[in-house]
Amino acid sequence: QKAAQNLKPIVPIKFHISSRTDAGVHALCNSAHLDIHRAPGKPAFNEKQLIYSLNHHLKPEPIRILNAYRVTNSFHARFSALSRTYIYRLLMGCSHYSEIPVFERDLCWAPVGGYLNVPAMQDAAQFLLGTHDFSTFRSLNSETPFQSPVRTILQADIRPSSGFLSQHYEHRRLEFWELKFRSRSFLYRQVRRMVGALVAVGQGKLTPHHIKELLEIKDSRAFPSNAMAPPSGLFLKSVEY
Repeated sequence: QKAAQNLKPIVPIKFHISSRTDAGVHALCNSAHLDIHRAPGKPAFNEKQLIYSLNHHLKPEPIRILNAYRVTNSFHARFSALSRTYIYRLLMGCSHYSEIPVFERDLCWAPVGGYLNVPAMQDAAQFLLGTHDFSTFRSLNSETPFQSPVRTILQADIRPSSGFLSQHYEHRRLEFWELKFRSRSFLYRQVRRMVGALVAVGQGKLTPHHIKELLEIKDSRAFPSNAMAPPSGLFLKSVEY
């Protein structure tokens, strides 16, 4: 928003972002919309000018504009979204936090105990697909009384992945896995709670069928204590329109 104000609009610019994330969560890509009113006689910015100008003013920040599109007045970055895709990165093979590769610090979660039962986690993830009341899988906040707990999970995949520069430490036999979730919208901390419950299944603390039972209880207090995944492994991958 500060960068956009440097474009000298005649009306203060307000950014409307597609979604917020918890502190410590990353975004590979996010979307926002803004209206720019230029002085009379000045032509509207084209997409390339806008990208270049905003990135020039964003130089000191860990954020860059990748694309810009002209949209209709009825478009809204948050409410026009068809779906949002999140990725959660897990690292297996570390017996202690200190064994996480330095380039992966704060970019993944290495659960205690090393390896996880991935097939059991994949079975458990199937219970999350479809439309459910996800009350058990949300943290309570000020918006809770005004939000429906019903959400539709369109995708819940668990697949092997690669680490950053992993070819340089192949001998360490570390395994990276990605959990991918897609839905039109998510509840507060829903993804982190779903990941935490699936990891508990992988550790043998829960069975796949426990996920179904947690859904049916519909009570956030029924969620296993200390099971929520940390924010460091979570990435907003994309917002689809």
